[in-house]
Amino acid sequence: MSEEFQASQSSLERPGSAATPADSDRLPPVDQGAARAMWNEYVAATAVVPEESSDYIAECFGDSPALADALLHAVTHGAKRATSSLLVEYVEEGEPRPEIGGHWVVCDGSGEPAIIVRTTELMLAAFDDVDAAFAHDEGEDDRSLESWRREHEKFWRRTRAAAGHDWRPEDTLQPGQELVLERFAVVWPPEFADRGAAA
Repeated sequence: MSEEFQASQSSLERPGSAATPADSDRLPPVDQGAARAMWNEYVAATAVVPEESSDYIAECFGDSPALADALLHAVTHGAKRATSSLLVEYVEEGEPRPEIGGHWVVCDGSGEPAIIVRTTELMLAAFDDVDAAFAHDEGEDDRSLESWRREHEKFWRRTRAAAGHDWRPEDTLQPGQELVLERFAVVWPPEFADRGAAA
């Protein structure tokens, strides 16, 4: 996950470059100035990263304002501590892949920064290899593997079709087509940070 990666938009998690059909359902541009201000505040308060560091991305979850807000709420007021994306989208969009220790300024459905998360675990997997523990950590729907598979398949079929590509779960068996499975901790602001995560 993954700018400095700027306002990239790639999966159910990381939004895809494909927008939903109606213009009113498209994610707005991320407020990069506000994201930079939040990042600078985090760096100054925690000394977790060097003052001169610009190693973060700023983007939203999902592919619509409503989904971005719902998934953000699942992080700030729930147990969502994982996200998934399609590896091929990073390649197509020329974005670096996520890295352990990397930071993400997560924005709401209006493009305003809300929290900062840090990647704690990464792996590549085929769709059918995602397990119940990861589905549970994504913290969506009823947190079951069944609902994870159902909703993510719908999401990726929709976003890939909007980008002009067919997509099937079995595509992820091919090298370069895998899922990027990412766990993270909330590190900023303090009222949302996981215990010990920002220090």
